[in-house]
Amino acid sequence: MFKPTWRKYLPVITILLKRSAGSEQLLNMNHTDFERASGGRKTKYSFNHLQLNSGRINSDVKHNPIAKELAELLQEDLVTNRILVRQRFEFEMNNEFQLIIRNNTPAPEVLTENTANVAELVETTGEVNETE
Repeated sequence: MFKPTWRKYLPVITILLKRSAGSEQLLNMNHTDFERASGGRKTKYSFNHLQLNSGRINSDVKHNPIAKELAELLQEDLVTNRILVRQRFEFEMNNEFQLIIRNNTPAPEVLTENTANVAELVETTGEVNETE
């Protein structure tokens, strides 16, 4: 029911997924697109806690059709699927038809010079000297 509407916004969502590594992203959408897609039925358009971890939807939360269809479309699309594969995203849509995208991927652990030296020492000797 909502996939054609989501497909309309997919190119912009793809760009926002890429930008989300830096900060939360917001997409203002047209409410009439979703109202037409629902066929006049009373539907709750807002959702929150739609999480995609490594491209998989969180199954511990029951999602409404609008959220499920967004997740399915993102998983089916080759470009967005490549973005989703190694990251954690959270999606939320409020009553103003704003899609909020958060990238919750943990930052990679940065090796400092000291930890690099310890790792090298462990590789060569097989033990760690606490005094160094």
